[in-house]
Amino acid sequence: QLQLVESGGGLVQPGGSLTLSCAASGFTADSYAIVWFRQAPGKEREGLSCINVRGRSTVYVDSVKGRFTISRDNAKRTVYLQMNSLKPEDTSVYYCAAVTKFGGGCGTRPGDYEYWGQGTQVTVSS
Repeated sequence: QLQLVESGGGLVQPGGSLTLSCAASGFTADSYAIVWFRQAPGKEREGLSCINVRGRSTVYVDSVKGRFTISRDNAKRTVYLQMNSLKPEDTSVYYCAAVTKFGGGCGTRPGDYEYWGQGTQVTVSS
């Protein structure tokens, strides 16, 4: 059974940092790409960054460039999202999702992603 579990969310002050983790089980290490999405109440889901099986990453959103970094540890079957200089507008539920049908490459739209985690809440507030 393929499963993704996010962790690491919480409450942080503006300017602070958090690292989110996405633990994958049931996958082989070289079979999937992972993307981080976020969705705030009343807003559309937003794809943030994807990392392919070779560790090459793509950032989709200008507002997080230079602040958020995606990485993966295939031995631990875990993908991370390091978030620095957090702002109140980063408050959202963060999800990771996996795609296996592109040989370890990233998808181009949310519908490409076959497996989703349950989400973890990130709140940036003083």
